[in-house]
Order: sequence, then structure tokens, then C-alpha cells
Amino acid sequence: MIKAIISGGGTGGHIYPAISIANALRDSGYETEILFVGAIGKMEMEKVPEAGYRIIGLPVAGLQRSLSVSNLALPFKVLKSLRMARKIIRDFRPDVIAGVGGYASAPMLWEGISAKIPCLIQEQNSYAGLTNKILGKRADRICVAYDGMERFFPAGKIRLTGNPIRKNISPATEDSRRCARKSFGIPEDGLPVVLIVGGSLGCGTFNRIMERHCRRGSTEDGFYIIWQSGRAASARTDALFKEIGSTGGDGTRRSGRIINMDFIKDMDMAFAASDLVVSRAGAGTISELCAAAKPAIFVPSEVVAEDHQTKNAMSLVEKGAALIVRDGEADGRLMDTIVSTLADGGLRKRMGENIYRLARPRAAEEIAGEILKLAGAKI
Repeated sequence: MIKAIISGGGTGGHIYPAISIANALRDSGYETEILFVGAIGKMEMEKVPEAGYRIIGLPVAGLQRSLSVSNLALPFKVLKSLRMARKIIRDFRPDVIAGVGGYASAPMLWEGISAKIPCLIQEQNSYAGLTNKILGKRADRICVAYDGMERFFPAGKIRLTGNPIRKNISPATEDSRRCARKSFGIPEDGLPVVLIVGGSLGCGTFNRIMERHCRRGSTEDGFYIIWQSGRAASARTDALFKEIGSTGGDGTRRSGRIINMDFIKDMDMAFAASDLVVSRAGAGTISELCAAAKPAIFVPSEVVAEDHQTKNAMSLVEKGAALIVRDGEADGRLMDTIVSTLADGGLRKRMGENIYRLARPRAAEEIAGEILKLAGAKI
């Protein structure tokens, strides 16, 4: 029996890769027991049990960038989380600990390293965060998704595995594209489809631009838009679609050729239906777009640590695999860039081919293999 702790979370970009790794461990042929450790109040506390795994929550939280009273409680939350991490290790007795990023990763990895338990870091981004750079000096293995990570971690510990993705994401066939369009209620009329997705929590920039686009009466453009706006914006988007006139229900709103959803559960279908994707530049999303071979326009978030989303996006732009629009320029440029990219079929074809060359669809299995090796499995 191999006992593994997988720690981290906070957003879908951390949670779904973590679940993919757990599934790969479960399907490896080795008898495994897997425990997740997340952050109380974050979405992993819901999504991980839905996937069939046990999870324990830590009270750890992140530092607020603005002045906030909650920052005063942060040291106490960190200390309590470290104490809880020690107890989890004592009670569960893991053979290995894997940190996938997010608030809960650091306490578990710190205590695991201190207890001399083999530890693995899964660094998703092209620019490593401060916590992982510090912990990487003492961890046993660092699995990365980009070349050149020797500037952050000891070269001998690095394994280039890519980022784990959901198994059902792959390049669309004509049949899967037709089926996906039908699932979103899009007719086979030859018009292209744009997917605008701001991650599991939504994106204020995209929502603001789409609200203005809808109010301008642009719901009958020469293309369809599937727009994920996020659950936090649900009341606002309800009001918007009531104002412009809409049909639909069960979390889906429609007006002309615009389809809006709070959250898209079947992202593989959304990718298959689309001809162009507009997205933030989180590492998990990028890895899925590579596997789906989708041309993309990235609008990196500017409020993430070390501006790593811009660095993620530029690593694809430099290879001719994507376009970038800066967040501060998106209000004036994004819709024009969408229209011009849809009009250039050759550009979209080249970007789709180039982004697919960067895909590593077996990342979860490769990372699981490294976890099993650290746990002492003979593989």
C-alpha cells in the first residue's frame, strides 16, 4: 500500500490537475490510499469529494494585496495550518507528499520536508513563485511544464512532464464538433464560434467587455459567442439578459448568437464547439488548449504573483501558437482582435498546429510515476 498526500487548490486551475494526478495514481496498478489537503472555504472542499477522494481543510489563506484587516490574522492562520499539517502527517503516515500549488501546498510541503518524507512539487507556470522556489531547494522532485526552469530549481531535481489535464480533452473531429455545437444549441449554419472563458471564478475584464458588447446590440454578429461569466456574476448577468431580452434557463442565458453560462462543466464540449478561444493565461487552461489544438487569444491577469500569466502567454506567442492582448488594453482592442482573427483562417490554422505541438497529454501519468518512485515503488 502506497499512501500519498496531494495538497493545494484554490482555483480550478489547481484542483482539476490535482484530481487528474490522483486518478492516474489510482489507475497505476499499485494499491494506493490518497488524501487531499486543501484550504477551508475554497472550491477544492467541494470538488475533491465529488471526485471520490477524502480531503482535510487547513485555515491557511493568502495575503491580500490591498490593506485589509484580514492580513492581521494571516500569521496565526499559517501557524495553525503548520500544526494541523504536522498532525495530518502523524495520523496518515504518508509515503510521499505532492504539492500542486495553492494555499495549502506550502504548509504540507514544509512539514513533509521537515519530517524527511519524500516531497514533489508540481510547478505549473513558466515563472516559479517565491514559495516554490524556496521549497524547491529542499524538495526531492520538481515536475514542470516549461523548458528553462533550471533558473528556479536545481537541474537534477527537474522533470519536464507538462501540466495534467482532464482526460476527455483532445482535438475535435467533425463529428465531435457537430455534437458539441448541438449541445450548446448552435445550428450548423457555417458561422464560427468564439469561446470566452475567464476560468472557474469568472473574469471581470471579460464580463465588462461582454456587457458593453451586448448593450450595443451586438448579439447578431457574424459569429456565435459562448461566454462563461462566473457564478459570482450571476445576478448581474441575469439583469443584463433580462434587459436585452433573452431565452433559456437552468443557468444558461441566450440572446441572439450569444450563449452565456455561469460555469461550463463540460469544457471538452466547449473546446470542441469553438473555432477560437479567448482566455486568461493560467497554466492549466493553457495545457488544455494545447491538448485541444485550439487557437487562442490570451488576456493575462495582471493581479497574479510575479505577473506569471503574461510569462505563460508569451511562451506561446513567441512560438506562433497564440495571440496576446494586455488586460489594460482589452477594452479597446479585444473585440477587434477577435473579429480580425476570425477573418484570418490561415492564422487560426497555424496557431492551432503550433499550440498542439506543445501538448503533453500524458502529464498526469508521468507525474504519478514520479510520485510512485519517490514512495519506493519499483517502476
